[in-house]
This record gives sequence, structure tokens and C-alpha cells, in this order.
Amino acid sequence: MTPIIHLPGPSSLKSTFLAGLCCMVLPSLALGLDGQVRIHDPSTIMECNGKYYTYGTGGAALVSDDGWTWRRGVTPPRTGAAPDVIHIGDRYYLYVSGGNGIYMIWNKTLDPQSPDYKWEDGGLVASTEGPDDFCNPIDPGLFLDPTDGRLWLTYGSYFGYIRLVELDPKTGKRLNPEAKPMNIAINCEASVIIYHDGWYYLLATHGSCCRGADSGYNIRVGRSRKVTGPYIDHMGIDMLKGGGKLFVGSGGRVIGPGHFGLMDCGYGVQKFSCHYEADLDRGGASVLDIRPVLWQDGWPVAGENPKEGTYQIESERTGTALELAVEGVPVGGRRGRAGGGMFGGQGGVIPPQDANQVSANWPAGKVGIRMANYMCQAQQKWTITAVPEAGGYPGSPYFKITVAGTDRTLAVDEEGELVALPSFTGGDEQLWRIDQLSDGTWRIVPRFASVANEPLAISAIGSSFATLARFDPSSDKQRWLLKTP
Repeated sequence: MTPIIHLPGPSSLKSTFLAGLCCMVLPSLALGLDGQVRIHDPSTIMECNGKYYTYGTGGAALVSDDGWTWRRGVTPPRTGAAPDVIHIGDRYYLYVSGGNGIYMIWNKTLDPQSPDYKWEDGGLVASTEGPDDFCNPIDPGLFLDPTDGRLWLTYGSYFGYIRLVELDPKTGKRLNPEAKPMNIAINCEASVIIYHDGWYYLLATHGSCCRGADSGYNIRVGRSRKVTGPYIDHMGIDMLKGGGKLFVGSGGRVIGPGHFGLMDCGYGVQKFSCHYEADLDRGGASVLDIRPVLWQDGWPVAGENPKEGTYQIESERTGTALELAVEGVPVGGRRGRAGGGMFGGQGGVIPPQDANQVSANWPAGKVGIRMANYMCQAQQKWTITAVPEAGGYPGSPYFKITVAGTDRTLAVDEEGELVALPSFTGGDEQLWRIDQLSDGTWRIVPRFASVANEPLAISAIGSSFATLARFDPSSDKQRWLLKTP
């Protein structure tokens, strides 16, 4: 039995695939980040003292307490185009392009309320190599190699090459100013390197920017066994020759994604930040977004945040579905001997089963949760709904999960077991964080565990029992499919 942790309640203007494979969802509007999210060319999101920070072109700064609701932050002393930031040791290094080069400043904290908050000037770290140099030194991207601790900076735009130079991780400055930068890509901008399973991936933004809903921004990727390249796409084309596999493009009501930034949320959950050139639900403004990173056949794929809707919640491990522990009624009613022989049925379409039709005999109070073969019955259909004012986590709000057509709410009881309560009251034990994992399945975590950084998630035990258990990213016990019922 899992113990419960009780908590109190609730660049300047410069010249989804795998989820659908795994999770069929009802049509619904995507849930954009909440609060003040207008920004262009956001940096990689950094966490500092429990808050999230990002910086954009022209001095824009955003801060969030939870990664979901954002507000305006404090502008750093050096501003310009498309900054990026990285945390190494006890320093946060911020790089920003301006004039004819990329400059660095550093701080011990990103929290303006801290007594340690003081930006120091680190000077110029990259620039053009002369008047005839075919490189525009903008859009810095930082990468700390997890294999050897070396620090690298990519930069450049459509007006030339994407270049790579090495930095000193102790100072953030150029390691060898006399070394010639390496050309690693062309016809793109806003580049950054990430590492996964022995491969280095160069993600960069292609297409036109800064034209609102007429922008063609999209993010593409190549990979290499060496950080210095060559970066080759899935068709064998070098990014120095214009190659690049599509990572994410426009879709739905958002146009022109650009400026990838990796977020490691722990326990196998990766997300990325970006901006959209135009959000049609926000007047065509350039806005911040956070989405999952999935991996398919050795390539990163943009995932989806959870959407409101009604679902069958199926265990990837067992193939059985989460349900209210009540006596089920066959869809269309029980058939007698006169129902049409061994194949049964009287012909015609049997309508969906509604909870109001069958719930008269359900217990009125707290009811247990179990798993069973999915039979389209009412107790097996769950409605996932965002809860306003409940806060959230990077990329998404918290949700309530109710038996479709009822107020019966999925919750965790005092003994740490899954139950359905008669109605939703907004307690932490009734709020859920839903993360898409790297294979496109979903992890479902109660809010109290998320806030306490306890990696507890709904887990399938055998084919008929579900409980809370410590999340294990190497196991399939806590991987769920959200399917259209």
C-alpha cells in the first residue's frame, strides 16, 4: 500500500505524428499556456529556486511559478536578439546577439528578489570573421555535452552558415578565441544541439519569420555521432547542404514554430519550449509554448499535451481499461435466447451507453477502481477536464477525471488507493497531472505527488487491479493509452 503525503490544498526581426499513432483523441481545442505568454525567440527555459524563466528578443522576460501560468519578468541589463541561457555549476550564463556579435552575461541566480542577483559582463564570445565572412552572428544556442562536460555554442542565420565554437564551462567565454569556427549547417537559424542515446542532434528553424500568420517557420533536425558533425537527416542529406528532417511545423490554430529549447522534467519525461509566430486564438501574437518530446526510430518527434475530452484509459501493459468497480450492463441490454441465435442482435445501430441509463444501482458513496476488458460500458468512459485556477505544470494545467456523464471523480483515498468520489471538490487528491512519455503513451500522476516531487503514478497490477506506485520509466506498468471510446 502506498503511503499518502498530505499537503495543503490547492530574433530581432531577422531576415503531430507519434501522438496520433498511440492515442486517438476526440477533436478539441489545444490548451495554450496561461497568463502573459507573448514573446519572440524565447531562450531555453531555466528553473531557478522553484520558478521557471525565459528571455526573448528585445528584452522580453517571462517567469512562472509552475510552468503553466506565466507573467512578465525582469529584463536583464543586456538585450538584443534571440538570447539563450544555460545553468552550469553556480552560474547562469545568458548569451544574446547584438550589433555584430554574441555577448555573454552571467548571474548566480535568475531570481531578482535574491541578494545574489547581480549580472556580470562576460564580453564578446563570437562575431563575424571579417567583412566578407558568410555568417550572421545571431541566435546563440548552448549545449553542455553530458559525455565529457564540454560546452559548445551554435549561432548563425539564413544570411550564412550555422557555426559551432567551444566555450569554457568555468567562465562561459570562448575556450580558444584563435580557433576557427566550424560550419555545421546552412539555410536555417535558431539552432541548438541535444544528446540522446549516443547521437548528437542539431535542431534548427527553417522558413520565414516575423510575418505573423504569414510566417513559414518550422523546426528541422539532423544527427551525428560527433558533436562537430556532420549532421545528416533521415534521407542522408547533410544539413550543410540544406538537409533537415521535420520535427514540428504549423498545426491547428498556431503557425510557425521556432526556437527549440529542451526541458528535462526527470523520470524519462522530456519537453521542449518554442514560440509560435502567430497564435490565431490570441490575435496572431507570437507566444510561448511547451510540448513533449517523443522519440521514434532514433529521431525526436514533437508530442502533444493532453486535451480535454472523453476517453477509454487503457493499460499499455495489459490491454485492459480503467473502470468504476460496479456491475456492468452490456451495451444494448442483456440478450435472451430469442435474441437471434449464436450471433445475437436484432440489427440496427446500438446507441452509446449513457451513465444515466445504468447508474441507478451504482453505490452512492466512495467506489473502488479496477481494470477490465473494455466493453464500451458507461463505467469505463472517463472525461478529462482542465480545472481553472488550479495551476499546472510545464505545458499543461491540472485536470479532473470523472466518469463520463457524472460527477464521480477519480481520486486517491487516505490509504493511497484509487477510488471514485461522489463529486469533485478540488482537493489535491482529485487533481491530475498527465504527461506524454517518450513513446507517446501517458503517465497519470496525482497533484499532491507532483507538488511533493514524489514520482507516484497510476500503475497496472496484473490485468484487473490499478494502484499508485513509484514511477519507473523503464517499466510499462504506468504507461496508459487515451483512446476514443
